[in-house]
Amino acid sequence: MAEISFDQFLEVDIRVGKVVRAEPFPEARKPAIKLWIDFGPEIGEKKSSAQITEHYTPEALVGRQVMAVVNFPPRQIGPFMSQCLTLGVTDAAGAVVLAGPDGEVPLGARLH
Repeated sequence: MAEISFDQFLEVDIRVGKVVRAEPFPEARKPAIKLWIDFGPEIGEKKSSAQITEHYTPEALVGRQVMAVVNFPPRQIGPFMSQCLTLGVTDAAGAVVLAGPDGEVPLGARLH
């Protein structure tokens, strides 16, 4: 594993957002869900494509707080432009489980 400096870590801007809209993404190569995430007034709303269909439905995601990297460049995924990277960890079966705060926090709060 390559080490990074603390200053390099600080360059990765990880924020809390709330999913305000979610839709199936059947055009994706791997099963995915399109997310629209509100990061509060400073950052606004960003879109993300997430391969999270094993544990989540679009309907269940609306209103949920998630963690995402908000300062990566946008990435075209099929016909959808992903503007942030929604974070999660894989379970024992290899499916993604979303990362989020343990309790309700202000939108746009930064991970320390």
